Amino acid sequence: MDRVVILDGYTDEPAGLGVPPYLDVYPRYIAGAIWSANKSVDVRYFTIDQVRGDWENFVKIANDSRLLIVIAGIVTPGKYLGGEPIRLEEIERLANIVNGPIKALAGPVARFGYGARGGFVAIPRTRFGKYYDIVITGDPDLVIHELISNHYQLSKVSPAMTHNDYKLIDEFAVLGARIVTQHPNYGKNLIIELETYKSCPRYITGGCSFCATVRYGPVKYREAGAIVREVETLYSAGVTHFRLGRQADFYTYMAHDTGKLEYPRPNPGAIERLLVGIRNAAPGLETLHIDNVNPGTIYHWPRESVDVTKILMKYHTPGDVAAMGIETADPRVVKLNNLKVMPDETYFAVKTISELGRVRGWNGMPELLPGINFVTGLPGETKETFRLNIEFLRRLLNDDVWVRRVNIRQVLVLQPTPLWGMADEIRQTLNRHRKYFLAFKYWVRRHFDHEMLKRILPRGTILRKAFTEAHYGDGTYARQVGSYPMLIYVPARIQLNTWMDFVVVDHGFRSVIGIPHPLNVNEAPRKLLKYVPGMTDKAINEILASKPIKDINNLRRMVGEEALKYLTI
Repeated sequence: MDRVVILDGYTDEPAGLGVPPYLDVYPRYIAGAIWSANKSVDVRYFTIDQVRGDWENFVKIANDSRLLIVIAGIVTPGKYLGGEPIRLEEIERLANIVNGPIKALAGPVARFGYGARGGFVAIPRTRFGKYYDIVITGDPDLVIHELISNHYQLSKVSPAMTHNDYKLIDEFAVLGARIVTQHPNYGKNLIIELETYKSCPRYITGGCSFCATVRYGPVKYREAGAIVREVETLYSAGVTHFRLGRQADFYTYMAHDTGKLEYPRPNPGAIERLLVGIRNAAPGLETLHIDNVNPGTIYHWPRESVDVTKILMKYHTPGDVAAMGIETADPRVVKLNNLKVMPDETYFAVKTISELGRVRGWNGMPELLPGINFVTGLPGETKETFRLNIEFLRRLLNDDVWVRRVNIRQVLVLQPTPLWGMADEIRQTLNRHRKYFLAFKYWVRRHFDHEMLKRILPRGTILRKAFTEAHYGDGTYARQVGSYPMLIYVPARIQLNTWMDFVVVDHGFRSVIGIPHPLNVNEAPRKLLKYVPGMTDKAINEILASKPIKDINNLRRMVGEEALKYLTI
C-alpha cells in the first residue's frame, strides 16, 4: 500500500485561513484528490506543530512514503494562538532531512512566495526549486491527482495545472472530508473553512494593488448543492463548526452581473438557499460564521445588502464578523492603489452592519459586527494618512458605531501583484513611516479597541461555551469558536481543552478578563473571587474561612445579591 504524507505548515490568505483551530481547504482537497486517484493510498496528515514535537518520528514516517506534500503560505500575516506557521528554515530543512519520497511544495508559498510577516518583500517561489522535486504553482489538488494517476511520474505532470471549474473540486472535497479526523483539534474546537468562490469580482478592474486574490483569474462560483454536500459529509465525520470564509466578499456569492460590474448586485435568494442547505445538512451545527465583506458592495447596493444581512442573521450563529478590508482612510491612497471604497463609503458600510447586527445573541456576543482591516506602506502614503485613519476611527467612536476588531498590518509585497515592481520604493516607505505605524497601532489599541470592548462586552456579560486553549503565565486563554473569537484571559490556571462559560469582569486592549460562570466558591482561589462583581474583601475572607459552604442562603448573607448572581456552591 502506498503512503502519502501531508504536512500542514498552515496558510493565511485574504480569502482563507488554515491556522489551528481553522482547517483550510488545501489538506482536504489534496486528500480527496489522492483518494480519487487511488482509494487504497494511506494518507497521513500532520501539522507543523505536531512535527516540532517529534521530528524523528515524522521523518521516519515520511521516508517510508511515496510522496511528501508540504502546504504553506502566509499571505496576510497575523498573530496566532492556536499554532505557529512553518518557518522558512523549516521548509528548507524538511527537504534536506526527508530523502525517501517525492517532495512537493504547495499552497500560497509555492504560488506567491514566502512572507513571514508584513513590512517585507516576499521571498520568490523560485528559491524552493532546489529543495523540492515539484513546486506547485497551480492548484495543488489537481496536480497531486494527476501525479498519482500517472504513477508518481513527475515528467507527466505540469506544476501549473489549474481547474477550469468546480467539478473535480466538489468530488475531492467530499472524498477528503474524513482527513479532519487526523487533525489535533478534531473533537475539540476545530472549525472548517468552506469555499464559495475563487478570485474577486473586482478582477475586471485589476483589484487592489497589493492583493493576491484577484490573481486567481475570473470569478468562479461554487454551486450551493456542492457546498451543502461537503458540509453534510464533514458533519457526518463529526464537524460542528463551520466558516464560510473562502471568498473575497460573501455578499457577492452568486451575484448578478459578475464579470460585468466592479460591484455586482448581491443575490439574497442564492445566499439564503446556501444557508438553508447548510442548516439542513448539519442540523446540530454549533458555529456558522462568515468572513470577508466588501464595503463597496454595501455602499453601492444598500437594499440588497440589508436583505443579505438579515438572512445571514437568521441562519448563522452569534459572534459573527463581517471583516472589511478598508485598508486606509486616505482618499489619495485609495485612488493610487485601486482600493475598494472612499472613507465616507466605508463609514456607511460599517455603520449599516453595526446597526443591524449589534443585538446580543445567545452566546453573549452581538449577532454580527463589522471588522476593519488597515494596510500600511502602500504607495501614496504620508504622515497625513495615519492622521486620517485615526480621525475615521474617532468618528466611529463618537457615533457609537460598533466594530468587533481592527487589524493593522504592514503590506507584504508579493510577486504576482503590481507592487512587486515597486518593491524597493515600498521598502523605503515602510522604513520611513515605521514610527507613524507604531504610533497609529498604539493609539488604536489604547484608545479605540479598549473603549470599543467596553461597549460591546460590558462587565457582567456572560460568554457561553468558550474553549480553554492555552496557559499563559499564571493565567489561561479561552475563546469561543468563530471567525474572530474574543480572547478571554482567565487570571488563574484552569483545566485546558474544556468548554466553559465565563463572565466578563474587566477589559484589556484586545481581550477581556473573565472568570468561570458560575464560580464555585468552595473551589475558587482568592485571586478569582476578588474579580467577582460586587465582592468585598470582607466577604472573600468570610468565604475562605467558612469553606465548605453548603447553604446558598448562608452564601447570600456573606456576599449580597449582586455577587451571588455569579456564584455557586
